[in-house]
Amino acid sequence: MKTARGFTLIELMIVIVVISILMAVAIPAYTSYVTRGKLIEATSGLSEGRVKMEQFFQDNRTYTGGPAPAATTNFTFAVSNLSNTSYTITATGKGSLSGYSYSINESNTKSSNTPWGNKTSCWVIKKGGEC
Repeated sequence: MKTARGFTLIELMIVIVVISILMAVAIPAYTSYVTRGKLIEATSGLSEGRVKMEQFFQDNRTYTGGPAPAATTNFTFAVSNLSNTSYTITATGKGSLSGYSYSINESNTKSSNTPWGNKTSCWVIKKGGEC
């Protein structure tokens, strides 16, 4: 007598359901992780931009004409509110990060406008509005 080998249809369906449940949890978590990794471009670019503006001020005693950070893969940078005593550097997301915007000014006031939450005192880099 021959014994049947292989899997039954029920066993295969159970495996597919288990894999589907795991993917439903893993894919959003991974997407959030990748996004958080890309946000570092904005925060580090703004921090570097602030240092360069302060160095420019030390040399020239004005912020007017100060350098803007170079654009990165996921963010563009702009300097606004530029005067002898003030400036604001803004990082605006592009592509998949188009809803994210971060800024810093001469008094080191950080603000963010993100789908995860908006803050006027820090940069939101995690879901739930955490800084």
